[in-house]
Amino acid sequence: MTGFEIHLKPSAVKDMDRLRKYDAAMVADGMENHLSHNPTKESKSRIKRLRGISNPDYRLRLGYYRVFYNVDNAKHTVDVLRILHKDQTHRYYEEEVQK
Repeated sequence: MTGFEIHLKPSAVKDMDRLRKYDAAMVADGMENHLSHNPTKESKSRIKRLRGISNPDYRLRLGYYRVFYNVDNAKHTVDVLRILHKDQTHRYYEEEVQK
């Protein structure tokens, strides 16, 4: 099986640019480790499928940060939508539910 290609949306690129270099490196490594091989495999602590909102489909927990993404199994791609500190996620969920 080939790996998934990870694409950062412009909003995710802006989020990465705001992070400290250490945190950005940790998030980039985590995305490579978890999203490039099996991005839809749910676990108790890392990957969670989101319900109740239409977009994004999944959330990856990496330390204090959350990566929100969609998976296209047909194209073998992962579209990273946002990378947020855990304190910002509640507001993000509320915005997505209202859409």
